[in-house]
Amino acid sequence: MQQSLEFDFNNLFVLDLANNHQGNLEHGLNIIRAMGEQAKKHGVRAGLKFQFRQLDSFIHPAHQKGSTAKHIPRFLDTRMGANEYKELMKEIKAQGMFSISTPFDEESVAWIIDMDIDILKIASCSAQDWPLLEVAAESGKPIICSTGGLSLQQIDSLYSFFTHRGVEFALMHCVAIYPTPAEDLQLNQLDLFQKRYPNVTIGWSTHEDQDETAPVQIAYAKGARMFERHVGIETDEIKLNKYSSTPAQIDKWFAAYNTAVAMCGQEEGRPAAPQVETEALQSLQRGVYAKDDLPAGTKLSRDMVYFAMPIEEGQFSSGEFKEGTILKDEVKKDGSLLIENLKLLPQPADQMIKKSIHEIKAMLHEAGVHLNADFQTEYSHHYGVENFREIGAVLIDIVNRDYCKKIIVQLPGQVHPQHYHKLKEETFQVISGELHVVLEGKKRHLYPGDTCLIQPGMWHAFRTDTGCVFEEISTKHYNDDSYYKDKKINAMERSERKTIVNHWGRYELPEKIRRKGIKSIKAA
Repeated sequence: MQQSLEFDFNNLFVLDLANNHQGNLEHGLNIIRAMGEQAKKHGVRAGLKFQFRQLDSFIHPAHQKGSTAKHIPRFLDTRMGANEYKELMKEIKAQGMFSISTPFDEESVAWIIDMDIDILKIASCSAQDWPLLEVAAESGKPIICSTGGLSLQQIDSLYSFFTHRGVEFALMHCVAIYPTPAEDLQLNQLDLFQKRYPNVTIGWSTHEDQDETAPVQIAYAKGARMFERHVGIETDEIKLNKYSSTPAQIDKWFAAYNTAVAMCGQEEGRPAAPQVETEALQSLQRGVYAKDDLPAGTKLSRDMVYFAMPIEEGQFSSGEFKEGTILKDEVKKDGSLLIENLKLLPQPADQMIKKSIHEIKAMLHEAGVHLNADFQTEYSHHYGVENFREIGAVLIDIVNRDYCKKIIVQLPGQVHPQHYHKLKEETFQVISGELHVVLEGKKRHLYPGDTCLIQPGMWHAFRTDTGCVFEEISTKHYNDDSYYKDKKINAMERSERKTIVNHWGRYELPEKIRRKGIKSIKAA
């Protein structure tokens, strides 16, 4: 989810000091030290954020004194100069935190640059202030932008604005209600942002009840990877508003976040089951037992056995039982059927492909690829169906006229052999996963969005370690236009190295493979 190699916004906590320093340098330093202590305690990446306004020009002359306009008296009462902010900056660095500032006018961007503040933050109220945004974009600073109150079209414009200017930026889902009731948090927006604004860290600026910790856990689970809260310290004279956190509340907030990270686990792929989980599940499985004495050579049927727990080590489980399995040695009544005592049946030849179809469909779903109902599927197995998982690919024909489009799926570890086309020009574009292409002896590593042009007569092969879904856009496809470097493949009939079915071929596949003369594949 990181946007660039220059700055990593992931798992960053923005602690907004705002005007909670009360215009008092020592009070501001105390807040920074208290927040730094909590960040160290919980091992989180945190930044302390100022708000900069050049009040003499930011506020209209008529409101410089005695104004009743909302916010202005507080801004004036908590005024702090550049030198005082520099002192606060030193303490932020001493605490090992990032320095962050929100400028509300163009002159404040100059302060950010002059003080060498790490990150520039755009507030929701400034997210359509294009004069300010233009200056901020030219600052060269990483930018976090809040989106409270904006329409999707306005956020689209922000995304394009920063992208086109080469700005390192992140977007914050934000609800600018202070404090925010639970029913207004709109955390489902985090799902939408991730789909709509790829390759950008998505965060959440929070103003809910500061004693609530469930929202940060839900937000993390939904993919938020950056978080913001207002912070301060209460004294006998100073009381915090309802959307600012004390050190004790930040302590609980950070702890809740770390718990959420632990609960959610790894972000990519499905982890292998821990041994303790495997053992727990095995202890509840049923083993296969003999109903009566069974002599060696018995061909098992369902009426000869029963399933019961506990399952013994090395025993055939109920889920593994197949009729027709043959006993190597006799088994007494109520005896266990051990795997080492069984001659396992070879699997039907079509099962190698059928098992893969489930994975292929899941990969297409994960990649967001939707198919119509009348496609053809081509299972390529250049070195035999039994080797399909290692050498092959699945080609889904979408259209083949003067132009052609196919969706190609390769399972993790699959290889497609080297070949060329005399007539067809094709372009690969990766949708998901990673693809290694060897084109005329040169290696290319393609990521989602990358393309590779393959002109007629160019030797090419491709493989994937991760599993890959990619499009092939080409001129018209001809069935006799693939020439392989391995002459044994060229000598094959096309039907020997490919099985072509309508849709997924649920019922066609077994019959078509049977016609190839392949009855079964040796059991693993």
